[in-house]
Amino acid sequence: MEFTAGQIAGILEGEVDGNPEIAVHKLAKIEDGEIGSLTFLANPKYTSFIYSTKASITLVNKDFVPEQELTTTLIKVDDAYHSFSKLLQYYSEVKVSKVGIDTYVHKTESLVHGKDLYIGAFSYIGENVTLGDNVKIHPNVYIGDDVTIGNNVIVFAGGKIHQDSIIGNDCVINSGAIIGADGFGFAPDGKGGYTKIPQTGNVILEDNVDIGAGTTIDRATMGSTILRKGVKLDNQIQIAHNVEIGEYTVIAAQTGIAGSTKIGKHCMIGGQVGIVGHITIGDNVRIQAQAGIGRNVKDNEMIQGSPAFNYGEYSKSYVHFKNLPKIVKRIDKLEKKK
Repeated sequence: MEFTAGQIAGILEGEVDGNPEIAVHKLAKIEDGEIGSLTFLANPKYTSFIYSTKASITLVNKDFVPEQELTTTLIKVDDAYHSFSKLLQYYSEVKVSKVGIDTYVHKTESLVHGKDLYIGAFSYIGENVTLGDNVKIHPNVYIGDDVTIGNNVIVFAGGKIHQDSIIGNDCVINSGAIIGADGFGFAPDGKGGYTKIPQTGNVILEDNVDIGAGTTIDRATMGSTILRKGVKLDNQIQIAHNVEIGEYTVIAAQTGIAGSTKIGKHCMIGGQVGIVGHITIGDNVRIQAQAGIGRNVKDNEMIQGSPAFNYGEYSKSYVHFKNLPKIVKRIDKLEKKK
């Protein structure tokens, strides 16, 4: 795909300073720019590169005034960083804007779908599935029976959405993610073994939810496992049955959340955090990486450690922990003087 400087300026509501017909077909960092690429300058410490870059087009702020001769065509915008981010989003949307159903797709006559649908090769669509407008299902995706998917949803290759799941609008499910897998429910059978407890609920993703690659979200035992509007999950996260995650909470990779825990809105949870089941975490909570959460957490707390406690207290305690060998030696010397 090629775009001219004039076309890009139109998308970004910018002004061209240079050749409006020059075309680009890829993006690059300013120091690595090549002919045919587009880059941007937002951080002043990279200003020197604009005079040596070989990029055909560079986005700059409107107040940028070159001090030397340039070989790159400029597009002047209000905010170069924001505009480049907007362009990245536009570029990504264009790349995945396929339409049509591949020959090698399993689907039934019960499928209901909106306009601009794409289903890639070797995907499986179950009975009574409803897909909204502009849904993009990439190859090797499994969608179980009675699944409902809203508008502008992307399911990348290898994603799995099991029966009865409900996916809202503008969601992204990355490769290998599994939505609605069987929850981890077993009861002792009195003979040293375990009996499987049927998991009869579902998973609900509200609007603007992103699910990372390899992340698994178990369906509820009864009722629903729910991710509220704007939740963002990194790769390789485990969400157990009946968990509820509040609006705009973000969670980093390799975190595990046990069953029936409720997490508030606008929380930030670091990587490799472990959270026990049946607890409540408040709103605006910050949990540092590798913390172990075994209790309820109040609104606005910042915690760290395993078991986790207040972040400030943890930091002070850690200073002493690092100095523990020295402290022990000092105590030994004092005891010998007695």
